[in-house]
Amino acid sequence: MSVKLLRKSLALGALALGLALPGSANAIDIIPGDYTAMPSGTTLGLLYFGFSDNSNLRINNTKIPDSKYSVATVIPRILHYSEIAGVPIAIQAFIPVGKFTDHKVGGFDAEKNNGVGDLVGGFTVFGLTGADKPGGTTAGLTGYVSAPTGKYDIDRPFNIGSGTWTFFPQLGVIQNLGNGFFLDLAADVTFYKDFRDDHALFGGSKVKIKQNETYQLQGYLRYNFSPATYIATGYNGRFGGAQSIEGVRTGLKTDSDGLRAFAGTFITPTIQLTAVAGVDVSRAKGGFRNDFTGQIRLLKLFAPQPASPVLVTKY
Repeated sequence: MSVKLLRKSLALGALALGLALPGSANAIDIIPGDYTAMPSGTTLGLLYFGFSDNSNLRINNTKIPDSKYSVATVIPRILHYSEIAGVPIAIQAFIPVGKFTDHKVGGFDAEKNNGVGDLVGGFTVFGLTGADKPGGTTAGLTGYVSAPTGKYDIDRPFNIGSGTWTFFPQLGVIQNLGNGFFLDLAADVTFYKDFRDDHALFGGSKVKIKQNETYQLQGYLRYNFSPATYIATGYNGRFGGAQSIEGVRTGLKTDSDGLRAFAGTFITPTIQLTAVAGVDVSRAKGGFRNDFTGQIRLLKLFAPQPASPVLVTKY
């Protein structure tokens, strides 16, 4: 592929590289136990430290040699559990902060946007809450909305922000199989709002950017050694997400098949430490393949305050 054609492909494909990052889009990746319905009044404070190494870029299924990037992320997140008319709910918000390293495309150092990513808010309704008993099921439906607060420039292949509003509903299920075994399942779809951005390839004029829906399936088998400690492993796959600029397909999308492994334990009664490792097992069809994803999550539990005692005075 010629340098001129490569640069044109990169310009057309810049959107995809930004959306493929472990920022807001990947924050809907679940960790086993995430869909546990906590008691009303409980608050969770979470902090994610992540690293992702990626290579094997393909555009229109053509490999672009000497293309890779790494990115480190920190994601603060807060969740609060409550109820409405007796139905358990949860509200949450999080925002990624990221920095790219070793960012090359076709052997050239590619421009990037580091910093604060897209702010995400979520609202969960729990329809079932029985996974605390053998054979029981907990199920929740979450609606996430992502605002384009992160840095984004279509002429830069690597962006921490997406440049647009997104909406992604997610269904999460925990199935208690008994004897310490659980299934953690999730399915979601991401809808991207069409938007416009200045593009150097078109003389700096604004161009229309569109991305098709991205679908995601996750399934993990978990074993709890005790109420405090577990291990889990399973599948994470994304499909669709083909992108276009002014109606022209960029040759990039979000297809991937990956494996994940988890280990978590409460190091104190209110602090949980979780480690995650993952890798893509399929060849990239349009975009980068993930060679390794690692993440450490710290969770702090703030239990609901007990009700104030009722003073009874006898006369």
